[in-house]
This record gives sequence, C-alpha cells and structure tokens, in this order.
Amino acid sequence: MELPRRIDEAWETGELDVAAIEKAIALLDRGQARVAERAGDEWLVNEWVKKAILLYFRLRKAEPMAVGGLHFLDKIPVKDDYAERGVRVVPPGVARYGSFLSEGVVLMPGYVNIGAWVGPRTMVDTFATVGSCAQIGADVHLSGGVGIGGVLEPPQARPVIVEDGAFVGSRAVVVEGVVVGERAVIAPNVVLSASIPVIDVTRDEPVEHRGYVPPGSVVLPGTRPKEFPAGRFDLPCALIVGERSASTDLKTSLNDVLREFEIAT
Repeated sequence: MELPRRIDEAWETGELDVAAIEKAIALLDRGQARVAERAGDEWLVNEWVKKAILLYFRLRKAEPMAVGGLHFLDKIPVKDDYAERGVRVVPPGVARYGSFLSEGVVLMPGYVNIGAWVGPRTMVDTFATVGSCAQIGADVHLSGGVGIGGVLEPPQARPVIVEDGAFVGSRAVVVEGVVVGERAVIAPNVVLSASIPVIDVTRDEPVEHRGYVPPGSVVLPGTRPKEFPAGRFDLPCALIVGERSASTDLKTSLNDVLREFEIAT
C-alpha cells in the first residue's frame, strides 16, 4: 500500500513524487496494475492509478520522437515490448507506454491509449481506438473504426468496460463508462453512452438499461420519439433484439448470431 499512499499524497499536495509516479506507470505498462478490476459482479476503480496517470502528464514534457521512420511530438513514448509480450502490431498501429496488451492481442493500424488494458487474443481492428483507461477483456473483437472512449477524469469515474468474448461492430461507439457484458454483440453504428437508453424489446414490455449492456445481448441501433416545443423528433437508443446462444465455441456462436440478425462486421 506504500505506492498508492505516495501517489495520493502527491495528488493532494501537488508536489510531484517522480519515483512513485514513474513506478506506477511502469506497473501499468507491464499489466501489474490496472485502472479498474472486477470484484464479483462489480468493477472497482483504482483511483490512485488514474491519479498517477494524470500526474505523469504533468511530469512529462512534449519532445520529438521517431518510431520506424514516423516522427511525433508528444509527452508519452510508445510501447516497445511487443515481441516479448507475444503481441502482433501491424504498421502504423500504436499503443502508448502505460497501456497493456496481453499475449495474443492483434493491433491493426489502430490506437491504444495510456491506462488501457487489452485482454488475451483480442483483436483491435483497423482504425479502432481504445481510449484512456478502457478495460477490454479476452477474446474481444473491436471491428474497424470502433471508438472506445477514454475516461481519465475525474479519478473516481469508471472507464469503459468491454467484457470477455464481446463483439463490437464497425463504427460503433462506446463512451462514458458504459459496461458491455460478456459475449454481447454490438452491431455496427450503435452508440452507447451513459445517457443513451439500452432497451430490451424481446419481452412483452420494454426493459430499459442505462450505461450497461447485459451479457450475451444482441444490440442494434434504434431511435425513439420525444416531444419538444418545436415538434416530435427521434432520439438515438440501442435495442436489445435477442440473446447470443450459450456455446463453448465462441467463433461458431458469433457467426451464427451475425447471420441470424443480419449484422454486418
């Protein structure tokens, strides 16, 4: 508990504890510390880790850097331990130092920001982005152009969580600490935020969720009408239209779901 105490103290006093901050970010980079961790059915935020990231930004200065012939000006270097970790990265895919990519991750020309954790065998497809502190589970597929939002401030705020085995379709957006449950299937162009309702329409009466997609749900983009002084307009929502069948073969099960609900990848 010594390191969290030192980070909290630096946060309160504003006096940068360089050794403690550098150690915390190194632990993040190696996957030995995480911004959020699952405890039973809940996700608990490690506030001291998010504070360490914010302090790290104050500690660092923007400087020129060259990576594989590409040139940048930034405060945070990029990761360089892909071979050691068993991670495949396709140029010009970039993961910032302080993020963690597990063994078997494939990072196409996308982006993973500091504080993010990406689980084993997960695919981050072309132009997909994994924002600050997002927690992405094992065997997840983030399709091309998916936007996983970053949630860095305030320190107590929950990051975006995408649990094991989930599929997120092309150009879908998940922001504001939304939790996508295990093995859920999110269709292309779905937008999920803390304020956009996720409505289960598979029963006699609709059941509404906010900031949460139940495990195994198949989710399509939708709208629902709302009255305004200027008239009636449709606002975005997400519709749970089915449930992914239980299967030990995730790939077979996913392909069946995509065909059944006519979901593009």
